[in-house]
Amino acid sequence: MKNLSAMQLGLRFWQSAYLLLIIVALLWAGNAIVGRAVRDSIPPFTLALVRWSGALVLLLPFAWRHLTTDFQELRRNWWQTLLLGLLGVGAFNALLYSGLHYTTATNSLLIQAGIPPLILLLSYLVFREKCSFGQGIAAAVSMTGVVTIVARGDLAVLREFHIGTGEWFVLGAVLAWGFYTILLRWRPQVHPLSFLAATFAVGVVAMAPLALHEALSGRTVVWNLGSLGGFLYVATLPSLVAYLLFNRGVALIGAGPAGQFINLMPLFGAGLAILLLGETLATYHLVGMCLIFIGILAFARATNTVR
Repeated sequence: MKNLSAMQLGLRFWQSAYLLLIIVALLWAGNAIVGRAVRDSIPPFTLALVRWSGALVLLLPFAWRHLTTDFQELRRNWWQTLLLGLLGVGAFNALLYSGLHYTTATNSLLIQAGIPPLILLLSYLVFREKCSFGQGIAAAVSMTGVVTIVARGDLAVLREFHIGTGEWFVLGAVLAWGFYTILLRWRPQVHPLSFLAATFAVGVVAMAPLALHEALSGRTVVWNLGSLGGFLYVATLPSLVAYLLFNRGVALIGAGPAGQFINLMPLFGAGLAILLLGETLATYHLVGMCLIFIGILAFARATNTVR
């Protein structure tokens, strides 16, 4: 009975898209903080290479049996796997980590706040999926909450925002993630672990020459506890765990609704800063949190109404 209860609990968890996507947002918020924190000790492409190499090594023992079964299906659909791996694993992470070397976490989060509406726009342009008026309003409310938290309730932060080298990198990462999310419908019909391992392998191959160029250019890792901890974190939670959960969430509720949960990243980022860095809880945190949750819930309600 205990085993049966555990299995039932695991099944319910796997079917709960909202819970899965909330966990994803928390793990990715931590990834942004770590990426910014280790910028002086780990070059961006090296960080991305170690991230996906480590995640692949950890994943293979669990995925190997499924890979042998799904190999022919992956081979028949090689271009979908290659495209999704390049967009969601290779391009997104290389561009984001590069951007965090040249811009602040605040600017990065402001730009990433554009991911949910971008997903809606790309879904319409590529697949002609229309966004209802209610979905549009809900997305705007949630995005307002994001901006409130990132700007710390001060419009002067927004007025000082400018597009520089780092911001262009992050914009490229946002565009890559938008396409990855809407194109997940093209993923081969294989076991989730097989698909994850295949896309991680694409990311490793894509990052290897870029990391080698960094090393040959004299940009090497400064080994310390911080860099070791950074490598360990990015290779496990925001990679192996978060990608598996995000792909499952998109499969359950679709790209548009799943994309709205990315708006939770700055909220969780602020929470982590309060817990780990001693920052205080301010009124703008509460206002932004309310707006984000209202927007996400309203979007889900509008989506269910449309269906």
